[in-house]
Amino acid sequence: MELTAQHRFHSIKLWPPSPSTRQVLVDRIIRNLTTPSILSRKYGLLTKEEAEEDAKRIESAAFATANQHFEKEPDGDGSSAVHIYAKESSTLMVEAVKRVPIVKEEEEAVPMSETATITVTADHETLFDISGASRDFLKAEEAEELLKPLQEPGNKYKKIRFSNRSFGLDAARVAVPVLVSLKDQLTEVDLSDFVAGRPEEEALEVMSLFSSALEGSDLRYLNLSDNALGEKGIRAFDKLLRSQSNLEELYLINNGISEEAAKAVCELIPSTKKLKILHFHNNMTGDEGAVAISELLQRSPMLEDFRCSSARVGSEGGVPLAEALATCTHLKKLDLCDNMFGVEAGIALSKSISVFTNLNEIYLSYLNLEDEGTLALANALKESAPSLQVIDMAGNEITSESAPALAACLMAKKGSLTKINLSENELADEGTIVIAKALEAEFPRLTEVDLSTNGIRRAGARVLAQAVVGKPGFKLLNINGNFLSDEGVDDVKNMFKNSPGVLGPLDENDPEGQTFDGSDEETDGDDELGSKLKELQIKQEE
Repeated sequence: MELTAQHRFHSIKLWPPSPSTRQVLVDRIIRNLTTPSILSRKYGLLTKEEAEEDAKRIESAAFATANQHFEKEPDGDGSSAVHIYAKESSTLMVEAVKRVPIVKEEEEAVPMSETATITVTADHETLFDISGASRDFLKAEEAEELLKPLQEPGNKYKKIRFSNRSFGLDAARVAVPVLVSLKDQLTEVDLSDFVAGRPEEEALEVMSLFSSALEGSDLRYLNLSDNALGEKGIRAFDKLLRSQSNLEELYLINNGISEEAAKAVCELIPSTKKLKILHFHNNMTGDEGAVAISELLQRSPMLEDFRCSSARVGSEGGVPLAEALATCTHLKKLDLCDNMFGVEAGIALSKSISVFTNLNEIYLSYLNLEDEGTLALANALKESAPSLQVIDMAGNEITSESAPALAACLMAKKGSLTKINLSENELADEGTIVIAKALEAEFPRLTEVDLSTNGIRRAGARVLAQAVVGKPGFKLLNINGNFLSDEGVDDVKNMFKNSPGVLGPLDENDPEGQTFDGSDEETDGDDELGSKLKELQIKQEE
């Protein structure tokens, strides 16, 4: 479940949250990371101690990202910052769960110390993983003991995951000869968050040591996320990056990738002709950095999954980035959320979309597209991406003017669509009814529709609810944060009385479309944010 927030229809100030409200989120994250769920069955659970430490880190990172967004719109009510706060927390929780090593049914567990895990798969590949241990500074003596299995003659380790442990110079010097001995057989290396808390000079030297040790390896996967790289950090990995010609996956998430750092990435990677996944989420890329990334895209014709979200990219960088995506004819997943693209970049992207014949998921939330950009994109998507499963265009100031084009786009994808997110827009009843009429058709795979925070009243809510309530396999309708009267809420609930759990919460509707007279804005805003955090869950990825 994804959190939503009241958009411009409330005058309550939702940001920043109070310390007590932030603690509510930390507690919620801990529960999510330690409670069995769909994702935990796939990846595993954290211990309470690990969850407590990760929860503080996740909340802090999510707050920083949301606060950066809020500072760009200081006169707003903070609703978009609340949404980003929750969404980023959810994303980081998924990433935390994914780092938990588990043994699959077809795998054989190899006994080890309590601080590392080796997984031997059916095809005899092996993963050496130390990320599941407590997040601490790794000492030389511990590193020496920990890495002993990597030095055994005839080992078959092809994948190593050193994330979530902080290597200083002493531990790095222990690891270097081990990595040198393995580099000819390695295909996957995860060094995310591996110098946490180290002084910059020491961290850069550690990066340089690892880079030299792995130079010449033939990697398919490289993850350098969650390290404060910047340009200096990127260049510290000079030898490793320059030696990679068969890389298929590159992750540079939450790395402080500035304009100069983005240029360094483009410069140091000699060939991206085989690159399939490229993630730049949550960086300081900016317009000039986006121009550099666009050059990388032009050299990446096989790209299938591109993420450049929360990267501070405006129209000047968004246009060349959008144009460069026309090179990526194999694209399956595109995430450009939370940038300042504007109408011009949206139109530029619509021109590239025609080549995306394999596109399955598109995330274009919080891009300031407005109706003009939305119309261009909806019309382009209608004629392309025949197998589109997810369309996300939340928070783009979309009004009823765009509704007919969006409805036509949805109808064109009715055989494949699973999720539709148009939350935090301005569709109102008029636009919602147009969308709802389209959804009355058979959508055999549709599971989720989110039109929360759109100024919808009783009439629009009834038509939308009626359109989806009987669909086989449908799991969630979110129309919270609208202008439903008590009678309207009762109407919708009655429609779903035989489908428990399918209708999302309706506790944030304001029948008057404004705050109650005499309310304390600061207190009410914090209460509202707190209620949103109670709904926070890890959102399952497709």
